[in-house]
Amino acid sequence: MDVYGTFLKDFYAGSLKTDVLLHNNYGDAEELPVDAFFRTEDEMPDIEIYALSLCRGKILDIGAGTGTHSLVLQQKGFDVTAIEISEGACQVMALRGVKQVINQDILNYKAQKYDTLLLMMNGIGFCGYVQDLKTFLIEAKNLLNPGGQLIFDSSDVAYLYENEAPDTATYYGEIDYQYEYDGQKSDWFSWLYIHQAFMQQLATETGWQLQIIYQCRLLKQK
Repeated sequence: MDVYGTFLKDFYAGSLKTDVLLHNNYGDAEELPVDAFFRTEDEMPDIEIYALSLCRGKILDIGAGTGTHSLVLQQKGFDVTAIEISEGACQVMALRGVKQVINQDILNYKAQKYDTLLLMMNGIGFCGYVQDLKTFLIEAKNLLNPGGQLIFDSSDVAYLYENEAPDTATYYGEIDYQYEYDGQKSDWFSWLYIHQAFMQQLATETGWQLQIIYQCRLLKQK
């Protein structure tokens, strides 16, 4: 069941039935702020604004969600295509005015080539696991024109384990999640958060040149 697409459709229609909960494998479930998926350009954090300013040429917005970034790029005159595995999310994008929407798993998509591959809101996390990220980095080259670029953001989530050492049997940035909405739960899925040094290593192994262009740091009260 497309629980993700269902609550996005209901929110867009103004008929969200219950809070959306996000379960995880490291702590208590948290309420998901669904409105964040519908923010305008003025509501975007600086990192996203900067990433969008770096886009060029023909753009593929991967894991586009509700089309938030695609809409901004489209309004600026870019040739942007949004690809999303959730059918419900694709329906929302079409209703919001995204002109080119593809409902497909990016790992099975080979139809065209682009100048920019965009994955925001930790979009590269869809890979789930380190090995799958390596596979994606290799395959992504086939989607790019010569000189093309892949723009993404990610986070070091070591802070989640301050009070308890992470399981060293797996990479600590591989986190399991589950959506719960209106009495329905999605299947569990893994989302990957990759820290900078490790990403540099993976980029080198897969033949990419990694450039860090924006960094944020988490400040916490003592």
